Amino acid sequence: MKLILRPSLAALLLITSAHAVTAGETKIPAGVFTNSQTADQYLARDNLIGAKVYGPDGKIIGDIEDLIINDYNLVTGVVMGTGGVLGFVEKKIGVNVSALKFEETAGKTTITLPEGTTEILAAVEPYKPTQSRKSLMERAKEKAQEMTDKAAATASTASENARPALDAAAVKTLEAYEKAKAAAAPAVEAAKEAVSSAVEKAAKAVDEMSKPDEPGAQPE
Repeated sequence: MKLILRPSLAALLLITSAHAVTAGETKIPAGVFTNSQTADQYLARDNLIGAKVYGPDGKIIGDIEDLIINDYNLVTGVVMGTGGVLGFVEKKIGVNVSALKFEETAGKTTITLPEGTTEILAAVEPYKPTQSRKSLMERAKEKAQEMTDKAAATASTASENARPALDAAAVKTLEAYEKAKAAAAPAVEAAKEAVSSAVEKAAKAVDEMSKPDEPGAQPE
């Protein structure tokens, strides 16, 4: 079980894939995504984050709250919360992975810290991260940005998925227009001819009426 904790962060996050596949018209790059969990993989949130840690006497001495990862993306330790009641006045300590003992019985993993006696836990210095935790406002802004980005990505994907249907509808509309235009063409031409004939007749009548009377003609 210790060996499972040693792989890179990429392995912990299940970033494995063998071949590129095609989803619709989109080609998925090889080696980037995965859609299944193998027998030698597990999710940290399910089996490690929040897991109870037992002392040498079999009693719970704390729970794992975070992972310590080095520059090579290897898990080197865990941050364990110990002491306090319901998380209050709790001391957080760092524990090297090599100091933890993992045992699996009937599909259940038990994590033990053999050196985690009451006296040692009381004496050990709290874990001090070098990077300050983000404020509530900063995390809220990041979450809002994340939701905005996801919404934009979803809208873009929906737009791309709808494009073929929209293009097909546009083609059908254009075809219907051309058919209607062709069907109406004879009627339009006939109407033009009728209007042109009427205009010519009206112009001829006006010309006749505007001619001067011939000399010697008797009025009717």
